[in-house]
Amino acid sequence: MNAERKAMLVRVSGRVQGVSFRLWTRREAERLGVAGWVRNERDGSVAAMIVGSDRVLAHMVERLWMGPAAASVVSVETEPVAVPDPVEGFQITG
Repeated sequence: MNAERKAMLVRVSGRVQGVSFRLWTRREAERLGVAGWVRNERDGSVAAMIVGSDRVLAHMVERLWMGPAAASVVSVETEPVAVPDPVEGFQITG
């Protein structure tokens, strides 16, 4: 199964802090079976590392474009990265 898993760093910009974006992201990740983490960045964006299959990662990125109701997402940038080992669950790290 690890051969199927891929990872990407994602940066979400717009009105994404102070709107429960991290909590919403964790709930969506858990619902989809995505592992990784999410955190606020000093520049006002939200960063996440998401790990899963291509299909699941594509769906998670689509969801990140939506965000919670109070958010206003302007951009979602993705960058493939090596899958960390081990990574289980989804954490809010900052």
